[in-house]
Amino acid sequence: MTNFLTDYLVASLRLAVPLAFAALGGLLSERSGVLNIALEGMLLSGAFVSAAGAFFTGNSWIGILLAIFIGGLVGILHAYLCITLRVDQLVSGLAINLTAAGLTSFWARILFNSKQAQSLPGINIIGIPGLKNIPIIGDILFNEDPLVYLLFLLIPLLTYILFRTSIGLSLRAVGEYPRAADTAGISVKLVRYVAVTLSGCLAGLGGAYLALVHVKFFVEDMSAGKGFIALAALIFGRWHPVSTFFACLLFGATEALQLRIQAFNLNIPYQFLVMLPYLIALFALVGLAGKSTPPAALGIPYIPESRDR
Repeated sequence: MTNFLTDYLVASLRLAVPLAFAALGGLLSERSGVLNIALEGMLLSGAFVSAAGAFFTGNSWIGILLAIFIGGLVGILHAYLCITLRVDQLVSGLAINLTAAGLTSFWARILFNSKQAQSLPGINIIGIPGLKNIPIIGDILFNEDPLVYLLFLLIPLLTYILFRTSIGLSLRAVGEYPRAADTAGISVKLVRYVAVTLSGCLAGLGGAYLALVHVKFFVEDMSAGKGFIALAALIFGRWHPVSTFFACLLFGATEALQLRIQAFNLNIPYQFLVMLPYLIALFALVGLAGKSTPPAALGIPYIPESRDR
């Protein structure tokens, strides 16, 4: 029983990791006032580029760096469309998602065959001596790969930056009252560009985890809606790093549960089990966990006063 519980909790955490990276990226973007529906496309782009980079170089870390880079580029594209051109932010995100799905499918068929796609180098687990031997907790928290440890560091770091530094204050001010932030001398455009670019980098990192750690191969549309679940976790977590991470854990635990129920060969159509994570995400979106108040300027383009006249 203990082994089953430990395996289930470890699986829940690992399934939550790509969601958490994407959700934290979305948090930065949306705290600055830019709606980021493009997380799905960023995740998928990061997964594909990391897989291609790791396969052709034989080095998974090069694949991870490439995923961060391409995620940042997609973030810059989204920022350019939304901030500079003032394209509708929902339309921009959906366009990026569709483009990413098409391009990754096209290039995957050219670069990979079925055997190549399943021969990617992975990332080794690094156990912390002594701590990894603690029952249950040791396997979950102290016997993981470096990207999980990075996520554990990133959550308190983002929380501190957002709520305890002038950088975080500027970011939140731009997302809540951009006119007041501009009057105070804060560059709304610069803050939003940086936030959306970093959002893409984190989502790309989540895609790299998905391809190189979670499944260790690339298939078309492997993100499978995880970017949208990350958005749901962001809303569920009320745009706070800690609660957003726990929301991702909830979705990860739900997905791990449906996988284990399928393994028991119960007389339940597997389609109903596959629906579980998305049903939980839907419940979060309709607000069953309580009313979530987004940043006041979320989704609203900012036009400087000089251009209003």
